[in-house]
Amino acid sequence: MRIVIVGDGKVGATLVEHLSQEDHDIVVIDRNSKVIEQLVNTYDVMGICGNGASYEVQTEAGVEDANLFISATSSDELNILSCLVAKKIGAEHTVARVRNPEYLKQMHFFKEELGLNVVVNPELDAANEIAKVLRFPSAINIETFSRGNVDLAEIKITADNPLCETAVADIPRIYNGKVLFCAVQRGVNVYIPRGDFVIKSGDKIHITGARGDIIKFMKKLGMYKHRTKNIMIIGGGKMGYYLARQLCESGGYNVKIIEIDSDRCKHLSEVLRDAKIINADGTDRAVLYEQGLEHQDAFVALTTIDEENIISSMYASSLGISKTVAKVNRVSYQVLESIGMDSAFSSKAIAANRILAYARALENSGESSVQTLYKLVGGQVEALEFKITADFQGIDIPLKNLNIHKDVLIASIIRQGRVLFPDGNDHIELGDNVILVAKSKQLRSINQIFG
Repeated sequence: MRIVIVGDGKVGATLVEHLSQEDHDIVVIDRNSKVIEQLVNTYDVMGICGNGASYEVQTEAGVEDANLFISATSSDELNILSCLVAKKIGAEHTVARVRNPEYLKQMHFFKEELGLNVVVNPELDAANEIAKVLRFPSAINIETFSRGNVDLAEIKITADNPLCETAVADIPRIYNGKVLFCAVQRGVNVYIPRGDFVIKSGDKIHITGARGDIIKFMKKLGMYKHRTKNIMIIGGGKMGYYLARQLCESGGYNVKIIEIDSDRCKHLSEVLRDAKIINADGTDRAVLYEQGLEHQDAFVALTTIDEENIISSMYASSLGISKTVAKVNRVSYQVLESIGMDSAFSSKAIAANRILAYARALENSGESSVQTLYKLVGGQVEALEFKITADFQGIDIPLKNLNIHKDVLIASIIRQGRVLFPDGNDHIELGDNVILVAKSKQLRSINQIFG
């Protein structure tokens, strides 16, 4: 596909990195000539220095032939205008990054009246992901498929966990758990586990299942933690606002935000009536102690500086806070692993995953294409959801008779709202939603699962 990307900020750079590996014809537009030069030298892309909303610049970039136009600059208004111009010029599909909470209620208008195909709010999407983990604190991360029918939970296995030294095939028999083990990270290695794979202390496992079934399984293992109630958020920016609002609206939480900017605190006090707003430096240990950090059930660090978020979270963890979460955009996955950080979220990565899923779906329009996409373990594994249409080559054939690639696992099948964990005798039907976990693959169509 021909893809034009405006803006090489955090989201734009992540998109260029991933899309350039998928054999697309990519053009990047940015005002900064040094940024364009670095991109062109690093990736197989074309770069144009200029204003992404300019008709002349878009014409030079060949937007009239673009299958997908993405505007991800730091300005919501520029992103919207760029997409409107691109639509008029002839771009087939447009994606705009829109972050301002004031525009949140206008998303339907942007899509229906202005013709934007996708509107992405990275901070809102990241806040939604963090909220899921706070509701299920035993997990490092939670991904959701099929409108909430299926969850994928990442869990750290400690030495006292009863799963240690247990083969994957024996787990359902021993614990009667309706979950499926779909990926295991052991050190720097990643495995799609088969029945004879033995779980070890230190493993990070990814399991899928209905949320209720995952909770039951965790309780049997003695891993289920009580729901968090007292939550401290450091940083009252867009992500902090979205997270606090969601927690306050759902009820049952005592939310405290510590924000250093006094004007921002005043605004938050007006729009978040049920949260306690503190004007102070949330990275100051004396402030954290004064605000009762040791009595919190969860600590969430969402400042604009990765290092402050990491250090604050590690400090909270050292005090015995059972759930700590850090916003991290620049620090690599490997670095976080080396210092023992578990629940870290990147708004750029979450937004990029959503756009990548949309891009792959466009490549196979009318076919069994990608509905949802998550990159796991630093991008080494992908979890994808496909809607099955008539083009799928394995319809109504028992799975044991299909030549499925060894690095691909069919994690679950959603059929008319029911979640199925298939064995070799099961089959895939027209209209099913199928969730796959694939190692080191970039699946664009479900037909690529065959070896």
